[in-house]
Amino acid sequence: MTASKDGDGRYYDDFTVGEVYEHWPGRTINETDNTWFTLLTMNTHPAHFDTEYAAGTEFGKLLVNSCLTLSIVTGMTVRDTSQRAIANLGWTDIKMPAPVFVGDTLYASSEILKKRESKSRPHQGIVRFATTGRKQDGTVVMTYERTILVPKRPAS
Repeated sequence: MTASKDGDGRYYDDFTVGEVYEHWPGRTINETDNTWFTLLTMNTHPAHFDTEYAAGTEFGKLLVNSCLTLSIVTGMTVRDTSQRAIANLGWTDIKMPAPVFVGDTLYASSEILKKRESKSRPHQGIVRFATTGRKQDGTVVMTYERTILVPKRPAS
């Protein structure tokens, strides 16, 4: 399924449990992305911005800040999942099974796990989905579940 005809994302009614969205395009992470994000967020771990330090770690090179990976993967999903969201209700079960390095390209997909009408907001619904982030060789680098509040389709 593609986004709604008006191009502004899906309504609650447009989500189907079990549906999988392949998010496009991918995003290649460069050194500037990683350094700026790391310093902007005040992460002082040198594995993200000190090449000499990183060379002495088990990875042998700069690691991409995992919060940057989460931000990019989440951003990739917005067009297909939360473009119309009223609220992001949260992430759970965030896992990072493999490292991401400068030069890696991220891709993502999401599966709709469940949905229900809001009990307190009759014109809105809650959608939960699982997202998987992979790098160019197919290695899974991140998984998480996310829950959003979205409007129902307006009555015609």
